[in-house]
Amino acid sequence: MQLLDLTLDSSAENLALDEALLDTAENLEASAPAEVLRLWEPRESFVVAGNSSRLKDEVNLRACHARRIPVLRRASGGATILAGPGCLMYAVVLGYRDRSHLRDISQAHRFVLDTVAAALSRKIACPSGSEKSDDPQPPVPRGQQPAIRRAGISDLVLGEPPLKFSGNSLRCKRDHFLYHGTVLYDFSLDEIEALLNIPSRQPAYRQARSHQNFLTNLPLRGASVRQALIDAFNAHDSRSDWPRELTAKLAERKYARPEWNERL
Repeated sequence: MQLLDLTLDSSAENLALDEALLDTAENLEASAPAEVLRLWEPRESFVVAGNSSRLKDEVNLRACHARRIPVLRRASGGATILAGPGCLMYAVVLGYRDRSHLRDISQAHRFVLDTVAAALSRKIACPSGSEKSDDPQPPVPRGQQPAIRRAGISDLVLGEPPLKFSGNSLRCKRDHFLYHGTVLYDFSLDEIEALLNIPSRQPAYRQARSHQNFLTNLPLRGASVRQALIDAFNAHDSRSDWPRELTAKLAERKYARPEWNERL
């Protein structure tokens, strides 16, 4: 799989690039390499609503406006998130060829999240001395490592009671699907509490907990999270080209427009 490690200048462009990668994969010849893992990290905070999210229900719009926090909308489903520095974003475009079972959405969630969970678990469990120097603390001894697992429809959680550090969503097309999400590792949870409302749609495991009591940062540094995702998808073939024109068109005509972002 190819790796595209690229953060663009604006939030609209970054959301547009995920969709452009999916559209490009759909339009490539069958023999051309289409699968790609993209990694990026916002330079500033911004809110991202799901395709069908109702802003007034999920976002504290007054606080966002007061703090000049942009509120955008993605093309995939799921609930509203807050992204920014300390939140690594990933997007993986996968084909259905040889994976026809992933047309079942529940199987797609299971496949990607189990792959990511296993890779992050290996990073946390890495024996002392083999983890890179960027890590914040020595590896947790075996037997004391918090379990990473799937929870709800598309979350990754840590420990018990389960604390969420990753939310994910997908968009499906004829021959490929886009699966993208977040990994919190050094993010301001106070900011989430201030800018996002408690969602009306909640997974049962949340048990009506506040954002502060429900969310956590993964105990790894960003470079280690990046490497875990690269290893998870065997994305060691670096990619330099990306769909610039389509990304710019989508950003201008869709993701930067109030007609799209504020439609619900």
